[in-house]
Amino acid sequence: MQADNFSLTEYLHRIDYTGTPKADIETVARMMRRQLFSVPFENLDVQAGKIVSLVPEEIVDKIVNRKRGGYCYEVNGLFAMALESLGISYRFAAARPMIYPARRPRTHMVLVLTLGGEQWLCDLGFGSYGIRAPMRLDALDVEIAQDDDTFMLSLGDDGFYLLRAKVNGEWENQYAFDLSSQEWVDFVPANYLNSTHPEALFVRMIVVVLMTEAGRKILGGDSFKIVAHGRTEKRTVAPDELPDLLAREFGLTMPART
Repeated sequence: MQADNFSLTEYLHRIDYTGTPKADIETVARMMRRQLFSVPFENLDVQAGKIVSLVPEEIVDKIVNRKRGGYCYEVNGLFAMALESLGISYRFAAARPMIYPARRPRTHMVLVLTLGGEQWLCDLGFGSYGIRAPMRLDALDVEIAQDDDTFMLSLGDDGFYLLRAKVNGEWENQYAFDLSSQEWVDFVPANYLNSTHPEALFVRMIVVVLMTEAGRKILGGDSFKIVAHGRTEKRTVAPDELPDLLAREFGLTMPART
């Protein structure tokens, strides 16, 4: 996937990446970390009554030029452009979110890349308990520490990988995916559902997440949380506080409603 207006140099500047990138897993891990710390996971366009655009050039303009964030298709799509610019082989995979009480369709996008004969899971768009670094697909049933978070990948007999995160000392399912390669266009229906369906989380409430060295900042509805080294500070945000909080904590401005 690529966009006519994508520039690797401008992308690296946007995420504050220093040094010379290479087609290796160390570069991928650094880029992933820098993007997670610079580009918020956010659904402000949906909250403004818009359908999120999957036009690659519009994703680049939104995140790189206008310094916005996005949800999974946008942030993972942008990362895919950077991988392609470096000549790194990858595929899109469809994942089933498993954080809900009822079974949901496979609406989440992840990336599976291949380097040096090894396959790695990359995902910059799962919000609060998203991974913070690439995970090797053959490192199964082992605890993987990433900063103060801990994850584990398992492979079922059905061919689906399951990502779990340790939350308050207990393993919780995050999502499941297989290695069936998806095209960009395959995510158009899921994007429309997430942008418009009245029961979709992103339609029901504002969601903004930004990873930090110590943890993450999370705005969900009228609740704002700062998680740092396993400790959580939480407070309620009044409607008139929202613009200032978005600007101060996430560098964002609420778009005008359509």
